[in-house]
Amino acid sequence: MPEPPDAAGAEEHAAFFEVEHELGVLFRRAHALSAHMGHRTHPELEPGAYGLLVRIDRAAPVRPSDLAAYLGVGKATISRQVKMLDELGLVDRKPDPLDRRAHLLVLTEEGRQRLGRARGARRQRLHMLLAAWPEEDVRLLARMLRRFNALTETMTTATRRV
Repeated sequence: MPEPPDAAGAEEHAAFFEVEHELGVLFRRAHALSAHMGHRTHPELEPGAYGLLVRIDRAAPVRPSDLAAYLGVGKATISRQVKMLDELGLVDRKPDPLDRRAHLLVLTEEGRQRLGRARGARRQRLHMLLAAWPEEDVRLLARMLRRFNALTETMTTATRRV
């Protein structure tokens, strides 16, 4: 039978539970916000495709296989979503000069404009939420999120190799 944790161990354990709970709330709200931002970008955009558009914008020109690896999804999922983005006029496929069998994705002008408007609205909303915080706290939140995201990127990369 395992021994009960000491007081310090129990406090640490409780801290991890608290972080896990708060991350769960954050992820659920972020998922809902992403769905809202996707709809705001284009009424026919699937909820998960907003993040894909953001990544294409940041990484363009980018291969669909690189998107699949970055997002940790299958090539079939990316293929289906890219097809939808193409049909909505939000992305263009260009031949890959290094491999004529492959193609690279870039946002269309309409895709850039729609994404830009949605991002502007998202930034405004975030600014309204954090406007009452001291700037030092906002910068601390940004640093901690950057640190956490770097940690999860390292973990995700290591998981892909296994």
